[in-house]
Amino acid sequence: MEDANSLHILVVDDEDIVRTSLKNWFEEDGHVVDCAINGKDALRHFKEKHWDMALIDIKMPGMDGLELQRQILKVSPDTTVIIMTAFASVETAVQALKEGALDYVTKPFDPDRLSHLIRNAAEQRKLVRENINLKSRLVSVVQPTPILGDSPAIQRIIKLIDTVAPTDATVLITGESGTGKELVARAIHANSPRAYMPLVVVNCGALPEGTLESELFGHERGAFTGAQFRHKGKFELADGGTLFLDEIAEISQKSQVELLRVLEDKQVTRMGGAKPVATDFRTVAATNKDLATEVERQRFRDDLYYRLNVFQIELPPLRARPEDIPVLARAFVERLARSMNRPAPDIGTAAMDLLSRHTWPGNVRELANAMERAMVVCCGKAIRAQDLPISCPPSHARYAVGANKMSLAAAEKRHVESVLRESEWNITRAARILDVDRTTIYNKIKHYGLTKG
Repeated sequence: MEDANSLHILVVDDEDIVRTSLKNWFEEDGHVVDCAINGKDALRHFKEKHWDMALIDIKMPGMDGLELQRQILKVSPDTTVIIMTAFASVETAVQALKEGALDYVTKPFDPDRLSHLIRNAAEQRKLVRENINLKSRLVSVVQPTPILGDSPAIQRIIKLIDTVAPTDATVLITGESGTGKELVARAIHANSPRAYMPLVVVNCGALPEGTLESELFGHERGAFTGAQFRHKGKFELADGGTLFLDEIAEISQKSQVELLRVLEDKQVTRMGGAKPVATDFRTVAATNKDLATEVERQRFRDDLYYRLNVFQIELPPLRARPEDIPVLARAFVERLARSMNRPAPDIGTAAMDLLSRHTWPGNVRELANAMERAMVVCCGKAIRAQDLPISCPPSHARYAVGANKMSLAAAEKRHVESVLRESEWNITRAARILDVDRTTIYNKIKHYGLTKG
């Protein structure tokens, strides 16, 4: 039975005494050893099995050791190569090191030095394997929830993520609540060079101004009543990684000024402190508001807006990509079934039709909650329409049934009015949903006499 630390070693030399001596030495150390008399014979051995290590003589008839090394590393890149050489061939051995050899030994051999070299090589191989295993585990940990959907809109979002993730550019993610802005932020981080460093999430809308300042910048002991210890802020905790500022439009004007300074200088001064602390982080921000409109209304600083809006990703509402609803619904059902340790039910035709016709004001988050409720109440092999906590609005149902009796102008008016209502009469957002410019929206409002209310 082989030792766990033993290596499979191939000795390649045209001198019989060298092959015999090395074979005996390495076998005494517990390794599995075989020999080849030239390059051609060595390549035959590599076709038959994998070798952890190859000791190759530089000077051999026919194929020399340098060319043999190249051929071996082509067919077995993880094989460790050690070059054997006479004093006159040291320069050639150095060339072999540049091309991937681990080390070289000179003849005549020192058995102790050679055994030490083999032990070091074995330890290095072990560390490489452990590193590969660790990276594979880390990859499984940092992989975010996949972004699902076959619609052109979602495929465009995925391409934008692939484009910006490898860079260090600041990203602004916009879209209605529930469209998956944090999911996109996590995908950007996971596909970036910072993937193995922290992703620090700050919900700016959930923290009062005083608390937000302490959370972002940190504080020194005694900075305020109750500050008994030094506290590192989110900027410092995100050092080397990504800082995700969710609901960025909710921060106060004062915090906006301080935030801009940190984003520009990449230095943070804790509350109650005097010395700035350098920190290296990438910024990803998200909002469900139109920041351009917020700037126009002087509720958001224009300089901060321009600093955040380096690369924008706008997420479409679920109603704008209805072809993705079946994909998302089935994915939620399968995920919930695994967590409930039960078979995943089908989604009945009537239920899927209801899902497809719903307007989803809560977007993907609402769909996920609807499927969770359906999984709880479903008692058969398929989810039924009555298992879903949604219903088709009467006006929508009448429009769907009587569409053939409605004029094109009336249909357009109803659709524009519906989008304006759903976007709370935000002209910019409505224009994006309808894929037209703002002027067209104003013209439609005037033409159809639409009023807010």
